[in-house]
Amino acid sequence: MNYIDNILFAIILAAGIGYFAYNLRKTIRNIKLGRPYNRSDRKNERWRNMLLKAFGQKKMFKRPIPALLHLAVYLGFIIINIEVVEIIIDGLFGTHRVLKFMGGFYNFLIASFEILAILVIIAVTLFWIRRNVIKLWRFQMPEMKGWPKKDANLILYFEFVLMSAFLIMDGADNKLQHLNVYQKAGSFPVSHWLYNILPNNPHTLEIIEQSMWWVHIVGILIFLNYLYISKHYHILLAFPNTFYAKLPPLGKLDVLESVKKEVELMLDPNADPYAATENTEEEPTERFGAKDIFDLKWVNILNAYTCTECGRCSDVCPANSTGKKLSPRKIMMDVRDRTEEVGKIIDKKGKFEDDGKSLFDYISKEEIWACTTCNACVEECPVENDPLDIIVQLRQYLVMEESAAPSELNMMFTNIENNGAPWQYSQADRLNWANE
Repeated sequence: MNYIDNILFAIILAAGIGYFAYNLRKTIRNIKLGRPYNRSDRKNERWRNMLLKAFGQKKMFKRPIPALLHLAVYLGFIIINIEVVEIIIDGLFGTHRVLKFMGGFYNFLIASFEILAILVIIAVTLFWIRRNVIKLWRFQMPEMKGWPKKDANLILYFEFVLMSAFLIMDGADNKLQHLNVYQKAGSFPVSHWLYNILPNNPHTLEIIEQSMWWVHIVGILIFLNYLYISKHYHILLAFPNTFYAKLPPLGKLDVLESVKKEVELMLDPNADPYAATENTEEEPTERFGAKDIFDLKWVNILNAYTCTECGRCSDVCPANSTGKKLSPRKIMMDVRDRTEEVGKIIDKKGKFEDDGKSLFDYISKEEIWACTTCNACVEECPVENDPLDIIVQLRQYLVMEESAAPSELNMMFTNIENNGAPWQYSQADRLNWANE
């Protein structure tokens, strides 16, 4: 590479990383739109959770075949990025295989990269077949039409092209080494099969090698910035998401702080219920439950951005299985879409201005009340998302702010208020059954 190439590469590298950092900051800002919530307890358990479920892919192995395919892609993403370090150094300083001084270990690394690259190609091909030929049901649900389906396939095409470019680059490099154009370095157990396919002309080989070098590294930078608009953001966000995940017991519901404050106020004989409203400097009363993303916990929004759209949650959901409208995956996608919509308003106007919308413009009451609160979706999610927590908060708003519970629940609430029990019998008649 000449100096012009080095300068051009430096500009492209800085632009790619800079634009990604810009979008990452917007994501962090959007996550912080949720209300404060403390998830810093039990740190040892949280580190263990992250190591097992983000690094170790533990929950993926409930379904061994896709887990092994995903593991190949995951390891390819993690380990082949070591090779990107060398590419960046070569691109900035005009060197060629700068790490070749590592000798035998370098040969081992390049061989490992190539084996992983072909495994990634095999895995993404099989993933594509599962989505587009076999057409597994969880990839064909209503929320997977349009962009979500296109996004899933684009990712597979990206990974196929990146790995193919890497192997063709290595194949051309290997042949140039045999022609004594390049100094011998590396071991090529996969790309050497391209030896007889590639041309013999050294100049043509150099053009192929350099072209694939550019396709590979520029493709990685494009892929990095594509993550922001893709379900594949979980590549990065799965680590904080599993760290801040809800720890057992999963069935335990949080105390609603807004209700707790109201109860404490009622039980305090010295409290003045009108003091807060008279003091204009007091913060506004916290809403009961969640109407929009601002009422959700910040971890709920992190969950939404981390969702892989794999559909395992919807696949095990008993409500979804019986034909009801609820799909836990759609809940996560809807929260993310609403957050992005709010974020665009902030980008445009500098602050959020009410657009007359809320989460209920995305998520219907029918979906919310179809949930059985069984926690199957939470248990199944490979990145520890919690759709149930969002559903419960939306229900709390409907009940306590809108009095919009289904008639069966309203009857139960009335009975509890009047009779101290969910049944339509007075307390005086509660032991009548014993007379028989």
